[in-house]
Amino acid sequence: MARKLLIVAIVLTGIMVTSCKEEVKEEPKLAFEEAPQWSQEAVWYQVFVERFRNGDTTNDPTLEDVNTSYPYKFPDNWEVSKWDSQWFKLNPWEEDFYEGDFYTAVQSRRYGGDLQGLLEKLDYLADLGITALYINPVNYSPSLHKFDATDYAHVDPTFGPDPEGDRALMKTENPLDPATWVWTEADKLFVKVIDEAHKRNIRVVLDYSWNHTGVDHIFWKDILENQMNSPYADFYEIDAWDDPATEENEFAYTGWAGVAGMPELKKVDVVDRPGHGLPYKGNIHPKVKEYIFNVSKKWMDPLGNGDVSKGLDGYRLDVADQIGLDFWREYRAFVRSVNPEMYLIGEIWWEEWPDKLMDPRPYMQGDIFDAVMHYQWYKPARRYFANANGGYTPSDFVNQLNTVFDGYPDYSKKAMMNMSSSHDAPRLSTSFYNKNPYKNMRRDTYMFNKPDADAWEAVKLFLVHQYTYIGSPQIWQGDEMGMWGGDDPDDRKPLLWKEFEFESEDRNGFVKYDFVDEVKFDDDLFNYYKELIAIRKANPALIHGTVAFDIIDDANNVLGYSRELDGEKIFVVFNMGENAQDIVLDIAKSGELNDLLSGSTYAAENGKLNFELEGRTAVILN
Repeated sequence: MARKLLIVAIVLTGIMVTSCKEEVKEEPKLAFEEAPQWSQEAVWYQVFVERFRNGDTTNDPTLEDVNTSYPYKFPDNWEVSKWDSQWFKLNPWEEDFYEGDFYTAVQSRRYGGDLQGLLEKLDYLADLGITALYINPVNYSPSLHKFDATDYAHVDPTFGPDPEGDRALMKTENPLDPATWVWTEADKLFVKVIDEAHKRNIRVVLDYSWNHTGVDHIFWKDILENQMNSPYADFYEIDAWDDPATEENEFAYTGWAGVAGMPELKKVDVVDRPGHGLPYKGNIHPKVKEYIFNVSKKWMDPLGNGDVSKGLDGYRLDVADQIGLDFWREYRAFVRSVNPEMYLIGEIWWEEWPDKLMDPRPYMQGDIFDAVMHYQWYKPARRYFANANGGYTPSDFVNQLNTVFDGYPDYSKKAMMNMSSSHDAPRLSTSFYNKNPYKNMRRDTYMFNKPDADAWEAVKLFLVHQYTYIGSPQIWQGDEMGMWGGDDPDDRKPLLWKEFEFESEDRNGFVKYDFVDEVKFDDDLFNYYKELIAIRKANPALIHGTVAFDIIDDANNVLGYSRELDGEKIFVVFNMGENAQDIVLDIAKSGELNDLLSGSTYAAENGKLNFELEGRTAVILN
């Protein structure tokens, strides 16, 4: 009897345990094709580490660290540039060696930005309201931009606390065997950056270029030495090998965009590849692909125990159109197998530079990327708000917005990184100051000085649109500080931290007109960004709401749209004309609406809101 009771007890216990297990509800997993929820609500800040902040002067790069990068010629007395020095003024060693050639000399500069500097300013970014960081490459590389990797698997030693020790550790590895990979001090510091960002509810996305390496990469250096006998001989796009029987060096290869310093990794299974800037069927060599997957997993699961909360939240993929669709489909499947919430964003930019942008839709079908860097949105937005390239009427702009967003899945529309500027484009303020077609600029006519009041006014109106429209707004580091500058390299000046007193900026002979501009942090602009970010975060309708255009008035250059979610409706109205206009909004209710920008209150009667809107101003009404 006792045995029967014991059996019954065991059975009942098993039923109870099973029942309890059935009642536990697991969090629903993100569908494979959908963008993570956080990416649809993100406020992005792009970090270019070398010019962000020098937090540790003991790790500053030396001549040996940089001399194999562009411009491939450095004077023996090269040194790190002073953070607060005048941008257009050559250092003595630059003046002598580069013979006054500013735009060659400036590419040789380093300012010592590092991960310690980023760590020290995470609270600044949190105070601004940032929820996601897009960090340009930090992999080991001699260049300032790091797109020419020496080693994909490691953070550049000069970004960490022990460059000499890190380089010694890396020499002990087999690059194709992750079991031999070590964790350098720079690697550990980057994991700390991720962890500290997460503590502040900031996601982290890292930039990689899987299309090419630099000429210092161990694979490439072995090929140069051993040619077709190298174990990595199949890893790159080699056009011809050197014939040791001849005096001539016949070795030839394909570099990205013709750049010899960036040899392209081997593409396979390519079918009918079209010209530049168009998708194609193809993959990457299997051994190279395995290496790429291993590097990617390292940063997704840094502890190696499956705890992806300690790793990256996404990857930004450089020159993504240069790699075949088959690779990208496999890459998405791989990263989502490690972290189902991983976010992938592609650089899908130029089909025909500088006039025709790519169509991102082939990459946005749920099997490749969650989003792209949305220059496709910025280009028409700039044309309207800056009145650039001939300008747009409100109806022109609305037609362009509808064209740009048509065909994207809803979750991707919201996850798009709505660009304002980047490391590869003129700063927002300078882009608005100059009225040329986007990216089609000539240095002899381009205005490099501090933008005038009209340009800053237009920037602020654009920002209202950026923070109230579909897509996740992005800030290129320093734009919120009031920085200005043309295309690369003038968009990569050291940031204007308040603790520095910067020299005034003047032409110094490199610009064809005279100017002297004070260079300092703009508190008013910073607070304007902060206010707009807070408004967006406090009003879910501005993130997830539907969009309807309520006013399209070409005659008076007035544009208005509303965002609606769960009965909450917010109206955004722009008067882009010079004169005040009477605005009539059909709000279908009576009562008061508040302008979230100015704090002004407007009374509606009989379902209509009538008010006067001054020229060159905007309101956000709730």
